[in-house]
Amino acid sequence: MAKRKTKFVCQECGYESVKFMGKCPACQQWNTLVEEVEASAVKGRAGYTSDTASSQKPEQITAIETKEEPRMTTRMREFNRVLGGGVVLGSLVLIGGDPGIGKSTLLLQISAQLAEKELPVLYVSGEESTRQTKLRADRLDIKTDALYVLSETKLLDISKQIEEINPSFVVVDSIQTIFKEEVTSAPGSVSQVRECTMELMRIAKTKGIPIFIVGHVTKEGSIAGPRLLEHMVDAVLYFEGERHHTYRILRGVKNRFGSTNEMGIFEMKEEGLREVMNPSEIFLEERSQGAAGSTVVASMEGTRPVLVEIQALISPTSFGNPRRTATGVDHNRVPLLMAVLEKRVGMMLQNQDAYIKVAGGVKLDEPAIDLALAVSIASSFRDHSTKPDDIFIGEVGLTGEIRRVSRIEQRVQESVKLGFKRVICPKNNLDGWNYPEGIEVIGVSNVQEALEIGLRQ
Repeated sequence: MAKRKTKFVCQECGYESVKFMGKCPACQQWNTLVEEVEASAVKGRAGYTSDTASSQKPEQITAIETKEEPRMTTRMREFNRVLGGGVVLGSLVLIGGDPGIGKSTLLLQISAQLAEKELPVLYVSGEESTRQTKLRADRLDIKTDALYVLSETKLLDISKQIEEINPSFVVVDSIQTIFKEEVTSAPGSVSQVRECTMELMRIAKTKGIPIFIVGHVTKEGSIAGPRLLEHMVDAVLYFEGERHHTYRILRGVKNRFGSTNEMGIFEMKEEGLREVMNPSEIFLEERSQGAAGSTVVASMEGTRPVLVEIQALISPTSFGNPRRTATGVDHNRVPLLMAVLEKRVGMMLQNQDAYIKVAGGVKLDEPAIDLALAVSIASSFRDHSTKPDDIFIGEVGLTGEIRRVSRIEQRVQESVKLGFKRVICPKNNLDGWNYPEGIEVIGVSNVQEALEIGLRQ
């Protein structure tokens, strides 16, 4: 009898070793190597044989006919926007998020909306029974005969049901619970996740069925399993938000069929997720009038401008090293802007604690928010409020200059819609376009000039 061969596989990055090691040399994580049995050499890797090899031949790129990829649209325009206009046929999409954030609720609502168009939809749940899924469907008021629910974890049986039903849309919740019998490791391991995803990708590409798979996340917030998983799929979506707040953000971090800068905002209700069509009003509805340290910035999220309030609290420190805390913005950007204010404006901030927060739980990462951050810090330090109808847009350089930003027209148009009266922006952005009526656009060239205008009563 042939000796059974084993190997040790890192459950974080997929690194393989012939012997056990306490620390993975690839990802530097401790106690992540797990012993697994190697696949039989006769069957090949995970049961694949040479018969499964592709018979396609290479074609000249100039001879390939191209056409617009057809898309399936849902009633959730925010969901369609994040995907680039709808669900592409034959695509494999991975969606991740914290436990209880609403991933299953979102996908069940999307499945029901597509099923109402008389398109057969298969919802596979490896974590819940069919009765438990029906309880959620009753809460969401889902009543359609075209939605099929399957509680199964064996990939072979799932493939057979896809063959029989021939659905137009498939959801697998979640990939960490699905297993392939040819792979000897436990469900959720690196080998199982990789091989099951590869099989689902084959089904999606050969049959033209869009498949959405749910992925668990680690305590660091990244999707569990090998990084290869995100490279294999066509799109990666993250469902973000605080569990104790009602607003959820769907953000695309990879999309082969659209932009990765789009963001969809939803509100969690008792009857399910409801899309928020005008997020700027939501983020500004509880803003305090006349409070020092509060500014508003027009940030671009994909093709849509979003107006968000930035709050700063500057107070004398009680310790040797002042604290720098930031929520919703890059932590390293706060000390950088404080150094610019101290060097170029003359503010003594080295003995001050700084607390920065973006209201509403949204995360901003574009350079155009620098000016609003700097003005809010200066406003709190001087205890001098800004005008409630001012918008601040611009990137701040290390020499204190205000640099040009992109899509200034869309940002100003959104400011006009919400009733703001002044926009303080880079001077280099003033040429080449017509200002809308009802708003004053002021160009500034450095931080000192912006503070003189923004903090003037």
